[in-house]
This record gives sequence, structure tokens and C-alpha cells, in this order.
Amino acid sequence: MIAVIDYGAGNLKSVKNALDSLGAANMRASTAKEILLADAVILPGVGEFGSAMAELERRGIKEAVREAAKSGRPLLGICLGMQLLFEASEESPKTEGLGVLPGRVLRFPPEMGLKIPHMGWNSIAPLRESRLLAGLPRGPYMYFVHSFYVKAAERSDVSAIAEYGLIFDAAAERDNIFGCQFHPEKSGTAGLAILKNFIELTKGE
Repeated sequence: MIAVIDYGAGNLKSVKNALDSLGAANMRASTAKEILLADAVILPGVGEFGSAMAELERRGIKEAVREAAKSGRPLLGICLGMQLLFEASEESPKTEGLGVLPGRVLRFPPEMGLKIPHMGWNSIAPLRESRLLAGLPRGPYMYFVHSFYVKAAERSDVSAIAEYGLIFDAAAERDNIFGCQFHPEKSGTAGLAILKNFIELTKGE
């Protein structure tokens, strides 16, 4: 069973619909017990870093997400959910992230003269072998909506990059922890292939 964490940060329904379409057993999880009993966890999210962390704390599930990351069970952060896996964000300088991966979240510089948020289809470039991105075509296009981007401290954690005025980390992978800055659930066939890979990981395959 895959737990899709409900902490009021959006896009949960679209993630669940995508999992349903792939035949994956999943549930909306809003308590620590539900998260810790699941075989795998997805942390979705659209919104503001500080508010999201405050809501995880208020609902008593912040430590459960950290425990899930330590447990060896597959954990996938999507969009804001990926950013929350890291240590801090320029969006909310006084707020600590979950810190399960080292690195920070930075703001796209306005002086680039590009429209912010970065919204729409953008190709990604895988950097190494990745269990999450396995089998994708070369330079697949994914759907992005974000004003901030991850800068991982350990470059070995980065599984794919993308470019929008600058090169940024588009996907991360370390052991059982995965992250996508883009929305696989909104990225057509390639995005569903990523979610299918994650589902297979939950089976130990």
C-alpha cells in the first residue's frame, strides 16, 4: 500500500488518480500511524515551503516522514514535496526542512528576465542510472510549476537536471529516497512510467 500524504498542500487527488490508473493500491494518509504502516510513501505538494513544514508539524506527521525515509521504504517527494526533503529554502529562511537529503532550495533569479514561476513542459537530462527514471526516452519532457529549485549539496544525489535560464536539479535519488521537481502525474506517458517504476520499487523489484 502506498501512502499519499495529505497535509493540505494540493495535487494529492491527481497523484492518487495516476496511481489508480496504474492499478496501484494507495490511500490518503493524514496520520503518523498511516504513514508508518505503509509499504511506500509519496509526499506531494504545491505551495509555500514554510507553510507546508508548519502544517506537517501541526498535524503531527513531520517525524513520521523522517522515520519513513530512514526505514528503507521507498519515499517519493513531488514538486514542493521534493523541496521539503532538503534542509532549507530561500522561500522561508527561518524554517528547517525535513533534512533527509543535504542541500538547499533557491529562488530563480528575477534578473534572468524569464517568467516566474517556471510553468509548462521542459525536457530533463538524466545524469546516471536511476531506478526511478529507468526506461525513459532520451530527453523526456515533464510538466513543471515552480518558482524555486533544489541545489543538492551532494551531486551524487542528483539523477536528472533541467534548464530554465540556469541548470537546476530536476530529480534526486539516494537509496530509498526519490524526488521529482516536476509533476510525473501530469507528465503524460513518461510521467506515468516514472510512477510505474516507483510502484515496482514498492514491491521490492
